[in-house]
Amino acid sequence: MTEAQQDPTTTEIEAAVFRRLREHLLQERPDVQNIDLMILSGFCRNCLADWYREAAQDRGVEMDRDAARETVYGMPFSDWKARHQRPATQEQLEAFEAVQRARGKG
Repeated sequence: MTEAQQDPTTTEIEAAVFRRLREHLLQERPDVQNIDLMILSGFCRNCLADWYREAAQDRGVEMDRDAARETVYGMPFSDWKARHQRPATQEQLEAFEAVQRARGKG
């Protein structure tokens, strides 16, 4: 089934799941660093923002990177970084590089 053929209930469920994931990352786990998400899952909050922006643009809604990030982070990205983002440790950087190499991206 293509996205255009998808019924409204499925779209509503998917939207609810996205909102719950976003809220979970904002409220329950702001301590989880983006680099850790990238190492474990191959995506992070910034990826979600990029996907959000791309989906908006696919539907004719102009959105820049900052607006998409603010949607995902619930605040300007610079504010999120100041409140929650810690510098990556050497171990995190090495793990990220190893994952990238294993995925053929490094």
